[in-house]
Amino acid sequence: MYTIKVVTLFHLSLLFTIHLSPSISKLALASHGSLRGEWHLLHESIGISAMHMQLLKNNKLVIFDRTDFGPSNLSLPDGRCRSDPDDEVLVRDCTAHSVMYDIGSNSFRPLTILTDTWCSSGTVLPDGTLVQTGGFNDGDHVTRTLTPCARRDCDWNEFPDSLSRRRWYATNQILPDGRIIIVGGRAQFNYEFYPRNYGDGSIRLRFLREARDGSENNLYPFLHLLPDGSLFVFANTRSIVLDYKRHRVVREFPAIHGGDSRNYPSSGSSVLLPINENATPVRVEVLICGGAKNNAYEQADQGTFLRASSTCGRLRISDRHPAWKMEAMPMPRVMGDMVLLPNGDVIIINGAGSGAAGWEAGRNPVTRPVIYKPDGESGNRFSIMAASGRPRMYHSTAVLIPDGRVLVGGGNPHIYYNFSGVDFPTDLSLESFSPPYLSPHYDRLRPMIVEIDETLGYTAPFLVRFRVPEFRRMSEVSVRIVAPPFNTHSFSMNQRMVVLRWDEAASIGGDVYEVAAFGPSTAEIAPPGYYLLFLVHSGIPSSGVWIKIQ
Repeated sequence: MYTIKVVTLFHLSLLFTIHLSPSISKLALASHGSLRGEWHLLHESIGISAMHMQLLKNNKLVIFDRTDFGPSNLSLPDGRCRSDPDDEVLVRDCTAHSVMYDIGSNSFRPLTILTDTWCSSGTVLPDGTLVQTGGFNDGDHVTRTLTPCARRDCDWNEFPDSLSRRRWYATNQILPDGRIIIVGGRAQFNYEFYPRNYGDGSIRLRFLREARDGSENNLYPFLHLLPDGSLFVFANTRSIVLDYKRHRVVREFPAIHGGDSRNYPSSGSSVLLPINENATPVRVEVLICGGAKNNAYEQADQGTFLRASSTCGRLRISDRHPAWKMEAMPMPRVMGDMVLLPNGDVIIINGAGSGAAGWEAGRNPVTRPVIYKPDGESGNRFSIMAASGRPRMYHSTAVLIPDGRVLVGGGNPHIYYNFSGVDFPTDLSLESFSPPYLSPHYDRLRPMIVEIDETLGYTAPFLVRFRVPEFRRMSEVSVRIVAPPFNTHSFSMNQRMVVLRWDEAASIGGDVYEVAAFGPSTAEIAPPGYYLLFLVHSGIPSSGVWIKIQ
């Protein structure tokens, strides 16, 4: 157990454009949707365009793009250069294509990638090591690892020919036993596991071939690990449950309504809604938002940019007869990123209003995020947020960080870096979005975790001690864990939130309170590894604290 003695895990200077009375009332809290949050520019340039992004347990982010863009705007340290005779652009390259960003110091340093990581995938192992898989050209059979460390010389390690098949536009998911399943990729209608045992190959998944159409629209399939240990797989408009242990499809669901495609290049996004272990029975529900017509990519190539999808679909997998329930978003969006926020809301950020993913294929940037409240009243679940001044469409990213902000970067619809003479120049900047719950208006409701165990066992009891200036009631308290995902191409792989079971809470004295909670029930509900734990009070989250589940 450790004690946190600082007021917040990160000191922020947050400014909001809407100022409300300092008094907090139930009415003011209920109407917090009128707050629109705020954007903050962190760096005008980090030297690379943020195509892939992963938060690590040491509060650093690994960010990378691809090697065959040509030179980036950030040199490798100490005169170092990369020599790659197979690179399609630069055989000798002295610039970085990956960086390590430190949240606390708002600083970054270059990392060294040797082979091409374009349109790859990734997962964090239970020990906190990032495993990145595949890419393009000489990188498509490569795995790469990066282990967090306190030193400033941590860097990528590469393992050639460690994948059985080419993995370009594939999707990863961590499994309850700590392995990774890697599904699909361009012209790959199969899956495999990491680590790969000697002699292991890939396993055919005919569903991926069946879901492919003339524009593909089956790339970067959406994967969600279900509480029974099986795998939800969605591609194009169709979805199944895969028993990856017995290598068979055990269930197929109706096609999502409306006919719009939802996967690359008609890129929508998807999340598994929070799993609440206090509910009986536990509800399992998938949310998919945005996308495009199935021929949007071909039409864009001919100069016609079709309106993106403006619908979301919810599928409650735990129902006896699951059926899609459709909702309308406030605006159409393709290439949006869906991020689970600590209070259980979903932010949809980045993207375009027309076209598709791909080179020069998107138009009408959607610069306003929306926040979706899964438990809100039907027809009134969306709130429109403040607009960013920067369009972020193809190859943009977004991830949640421990203080509750959403870090946003990238945006490059061009085959190379292109900064002039185009409608949407390559964007090398990094910015953050502060959702409404970070407004100073809610400071008196904001809890601060002061004591918690660093390691949680399955079903094991533990205590969370916290402070809050203006306590409401225990029924408005929840303890949540979030698995930080690997984000690229509008999908956050391994993203997961579990609302932990709790049975009692008490006042310790003054403004200090204590909640008795329990670790997750099974590794199927929360695979082993590092999570951010948030305490939410009256809809307002604390900063996140890293815990390890084992």
